[in-house]
Amino acid sequence: MYRTHTCGELSLKNVGEEVMLAGWVHKRRDFGSLAFVDLRDRYGLTQVVFNPEKMGDMSVVEGLKYEYVISLKGTVVKRDEKSINSDMATGEVEVLATSVEVLSTAKAMPFEIFDTNKGEDDEDLRLKFRFLELRREKLKNNILFRAKMITFIRQWMETRNFIDISTPILTVSSPEGARDFLVPSRIHPGKFYALPQAPQQYKQLLMVAGFDRYYQVAPCMRDEDPRADRSPGEFYQLDCETSFMTQDEFFALMEPLFIELTEKVAGKKVQNNPFPRIPFKECMEMYGSDRPDLRFGLKIHNVSEWAKASEFKVFQEAEYVRAMFVPGGENFSRSEIDGELTDVVKRAKAKGLASLKFVEGKLDGSIAKFFNETQLAALVSALDLKENGIVFFAADKYEVSCKALGVLRSHLGEKMKLADPDVIAWAWVVDFPFFEWNEDEKKIDFAHNPFSMPQGGMDALLNKNPIDIVAYQYDIIANGLELSSGAVRNRDSAIMYKAFEMAGYGHEVVDKKFGHMIKAFEYGAPPHCGFAPGIDRLVMLFTGEKNIRSVVPFPKNGRAEEPMVGSPSEVDEKQLKELHIKTDIHE
Repeated sequence: MYRTHTCGELSLKNVGEEVMLAGWVHKRRDFGSLAFVDLRDRYGLTQVVFNPEKMGDMSVVEGLKYEYVISLKGTVVKRDEKSINSDMATGEVEVLATSVEVLSTAKAMPFEIFDTNKGEDDEDLRLKFRFLELRREKLKNNILFRAKMITFIRQWMETRNFIDISTPILTVSSPEGARDFLVPSRIHPGKFYALPQAPQQYKQLLMVAGFDRYYQVAPCMRDEDPRADRSPGEFYQLDCETSFMTQDEFFALMEPLFIELTEKVAGKKVQNNPFPRIPFKECMEMYGSDRPDLRFGLKIHNVSEWAKASEFKVFQEAEYVRAMFVPGGENFSRSEIDGELTDVVKRAKAKGLASLKFVEGKLDGSIAKFFNETQLAALVSALDLKENGIVFFAADKYEVSCKALGVLRSHLGEKMKLADPDVIAWAWVVDFPFFEWNEDEKKIDFAHNPFSMPQGGMDALLNKNPIDIVAYQYDIIANGLELSSGAVRNRDSAIMYKAFEMAGYGHEVVDKKFGHMIKAFEYGAPPHCGFAPGIDRLVMLFTGEKNIRSVVPFPKNGRAEEPMVGSPSEVDEKQLKELHIKTDIHE
């Protein structure tokens, strides 16, 4: 036996007991003939006292070093009042050791694991030794929280008659948005499996099969470029699908899961219950984003008609002029506005940033001269200005005018600390566009999920401008993160063929890619809908982490590499030959 208790378990009720502990040497301090070791495991720390009067031979103790793994026996004793450590769960007691065994020695660490005063080490070095970095308290707690959250989700889903069903990992390539990871078939030379971008088709087929409530914590593989909130290559999602439910019924079913995760698991507060439902177009025009942080205001207003009546040429020539009032922003300096804040909107392709300060009931600034008193008063009324602040303007095409103030809104939310970190502001964004214009290829494309049901069905496809068609598609968002997309699914083969035809896919292509689905829909397909919240992003949301690598046990770096195991790697020529593959790499 190595241990009878963990290092976070002992308390005053254990005083006098003979115990065994095992773990890592976290710290060691020597005072005269006594040695003190803080012993660590994932449960916590316990102070161990090595006294030669109890130990006899201290030679093993003298050789103990940082991160050695040891097992020891001893007696739990109460600490003196002056030596009680209130920062430790076990801080009222210590273990007076009688024997110790070294289970494993440790080399010198490649970087300092626990000294938070030191600067952050090279990321690739930390990822190469990720098993060491995972010993850090913050990372360890993130991974433990992840496990706790997934356990809660599974229990919640099971009590509501959801069935955990695994779907294939080796599947078929399909145009779902990102590039596929392809797996060559040895048995079928020249043919390839694809790793699933999502179990989309399988979960819909499970609905046809009669499994009316399905879920799984599903691995998804997409050959995408990395971002702070997106792992390169792989991620996990709570994949979920239901039959015989409308969109509103599905929302009502799933909202309690997120409320309970917020309150019971994360210990945070929910801002609105029930969750707001914001149409995509309204979301873009009001917040400049399809995933706004709703913990603070800073709404965007369309002031195009007002602006065009001015003498300001930039406003006169712009397709749209939008305004956003920022309370407290009257103190921004000219250098902040022309530098930092203008740079922010330029990232959204805006040409510049105009502004007017509102102080003691009066608008003023470099562009104020282009407006008469009546026009300025009209703006004060339109924006309902009462407190001091600043009005920012974006003048450009529709999309740029929205997104420019949207990114500025997000930036100011962080800069001015407008959001309460203990609050989660959930919302549904609904009525997404079904199609979008692909400027590069000069054609109509699916805006999001091709398996969504267009609102209005076949009539909309036949009679509406494709860009104006909206889908029964929705996102669930929180605090500026998109957690999931979802939709009421298209189960009508005629509508599916027509939709794909409008996106440039003929019947033969659709039959080749999705014939199995269309065939299934001909044998009794129930109405169904679902979504798939990202597990990694949920953990980021609840822990407040900004980078997804902080919530994944073994992540890739920004170049989609895993330095610890050396992936991706070259493979033996023999393996390639068995798969009938030749590489053609041009330097």
